[in-house]
Amino acid sequence: MSKLNNRYDFVLIFDVKDGNPNGDPDAGNLPRLDPETSQGLVTDVCLKRKIRNYVLLTKDNAPGFDIFVKEKAILNNLIDEAYSKQGIDLKQPPQDKEDGTKRKKEGKGQGKEVDKARNQMCRDYYDIRTFGAVMSTGANAGQVRGPVQMTFARSVDPVVSLEHSITRCAVATADEAEKQGGDNRTMGRKNTVPYGLYVGYGFVSPALAAQTGFSEEDLELLWEALENMFEHDHSAARGLMTTCKLIVFKHDSALGSAPAHRLFDLVKVAKADPDQNTPPRAFSDYVVTIDRNSLPQGIEIIERV
Repeated sequence: MSKLNNRYDFVLIFDVKDGNPNGDPDAGNLPRLDPETSQGLVTDVCLKRKIRNYVLLTKDNAPGFDIFVKEKAILNNLIDEAYSKQGIDLKQPPQDKEDGTKRKKEGKGQGKEVDKARNQMCRDYYDIRTFGAVMSTGANAGQVRGPVQMTFARSVDPVVSLEHSITRCAVATADEAEKQGGDNRTMGRKNTVPYGLYVGYGFVSPALAAQTGFSEEDLELLWEALENMFEHDHSAARGLMTTCKLIVFKHDSALGSAPAHRLFDLVKVAKADPDQNTPPRAFSDYVVTIDRNSLPQGIEIIERV
């Protein structure tokens, strides 16, 4: 695996049509909104979930590319497995006397044992060495601060949350059928955004990558996931979601050559026709420009999409 030597910042632009990109469980699963501006929101957690799912699908649990936070996982059991791979018996006193002459708490790591387990988890799980994780529960494998961080994505323009009534021509129980006299109809609700173009930002730190083992190969997989993650996440609830643009700023050093916000300000998203009276309903209603003339020295722009 090749060591990461450059800092990266990136802009992810994606859209949704007739779908709910990220429901809010505290609001009846309505699309997330900024109540002051009515701009749509998609959380970083939602985007990371899609990246995790893409890696699981394409790597098929290949060594080093398993996912720690996945559906129905029991996280403490996975931490226990890391200790087992290191040959550490958490029911016995520590093997290294520097870690103590006795086990402070049965089933829990201590001293250098925690470091060994944490490093094992980074080697085994792509999402840990990418996004980091809190693994201080159970046997305790400490905490990892990941080199890849992402912001919430926010829609360029205000979005409207629509509520649709839907029906199912069946019922769940015989009692329901009897009450309806055989009509057998079930009513439901579905919430969608007619159209929204969202912009999110991300950061890749080589200093933190060195701590987790995140490599150039892992970075390439991240770009691939951001480009294609919506293609393998289609559902009726999410409508049509597409990665429209992925703009990467590559610094010529590990510390970076310019602040991230200055680079992000170079990317402008505006309506293609400022005089258009109808609401945007497609990515073609917008134009994305990059002010390359103001690009700081030491920065390379890579347009992945």
